[in-house]
Amino acid sequence: MKVGNERTNDKRPGEESGESLPLTLREQRFDIRISRDGTWFHEGDPIRRIELVKLFATVLRRDEAGDFWLVTPVERGRIVVEDTPFVAVEMAASGSGSEQTLSFRTNLDEWVECGPDHPIRVGHNPENGEPTPYILIRNGLEARILRPVYYEMVDRADTRGHDGEAEVGVWSKKVFFALGRLPGG
Repeated sequence: MKVGNERTNDKRPGEESGESLPLTLREQRFDIRISRDGTWFHEGDPIRRIELVKLFATVLRRDEAGDFWLVTPVERGRIVVEDTPFVAVEMAASGSGSEQTLSFRTNLDEWVECGPDHPIRVGHNPENGEPTPYILIRNGLEARILRPVYYEMVDRADTRGHDGEAEVGVWSKKVFFALGRLPGG
């Protein structure tokens, strides 16, 4: 049994000078899926321990190609995400107008304040044109804003016009986030 740093007596090529070779992560495919409603599944069964899901969420990454990975210092595993890894389940607002700040709580109890670092974007369903709002949580990971929260956000919306169209959106941290356009504004 080795005690302490297992590599103390293990010299590898290139390490004589004190330089270590980069660690190669083992890449694999984990049988983990995050459903559209934010439920995490392992081998087809829901993960019921929220503490475990929160732990997994801390090592969740998204690459430039849009793939999702759980990345630890020794392994890297691809997972399936149906829409987004998080869901915004609650909104809190303080202030009004351009001085307003909107905060969103995810299904994993993480709060973010909408602003330049956490922008809102609205996607549209290609089949029916329905809007779907998202907020950036961190490092390319978004939360889909639930419909009741979206309606609450729309209740706080302002309209501003330019070039013959009116734009509907919300202010947060002095940034206007467009939610949609009104014809003939």
